[in-house]
Amino acid sequence: MKRNQSVPETYIVTEPEQAAALLHPVRSEIISLLKEPRSATELSKVMNDSAQKVNYHLKALEKVGLVTRAGTRNVRNLVEVLYKSVGKTFLLSDSLGLSQETIQKLQNQTALAHVLSLTDKIKRDAVSLMEEVESEEIPSAAMEMELSLLGKEERKAFLQDYADMLSELIKKHHDPKQGTSRTFHVSMAMYPKPEGGGTA
Repeated sequence: MKRNQSVPETYIVTEPEQAAALLHPVRSEIISLLKEPRSATELSKVMNDSAQKVNYHLKALEKVGLVTRAGTRNVRNLVEVLYKSVGKTFLLSDSLGLSQETIQKLQNQTALAHVLSLTDKIKRDAVSLMEEVESEEIPSAAMEMELSLLGKEERKAFLQDYADMLSELIKKHHDPKQGTSRTFHVSMAMYPKPEGGGTA
């Protein structure tokens, strides 16, 4: 197996096509999962999607230069291509000719794209779980709340407090014993309530 695991910490986005790719929910999710080399098959299992669809998006990301080939490996007499992201984090270059307002909007939209990607993943996982069992109750829970915040600094402070609290809860209750414990996905999403009131 050939595998190059080095991924730069930061990549400067210089092309409009790259910025557009970062706004695509599925492609942004793929990039976030490629901090370590993975194949289309590996990604499809994590994302609960078809390898064919994932491979299509990988080709598009490779074309605009946001992912590169990191090597190959043999799996059941087949050669799998491994891909990696060109960076762990991304910064928009001034050479794009975008105003600060537009850059901030793109960054905000990228965050919203991750919310859409997360929602889509939860839907796919929920459907898969329902297909696995017919009558057994699936242990799951959902919680929804609203809060009002004055501005950006207050929002950042809330998110930090929330992340710290959630990390402590997971440390307290997490039982890593393989074979006797079941793994659960814990997700968090936050976004402004639409002016029209959003969905009920």
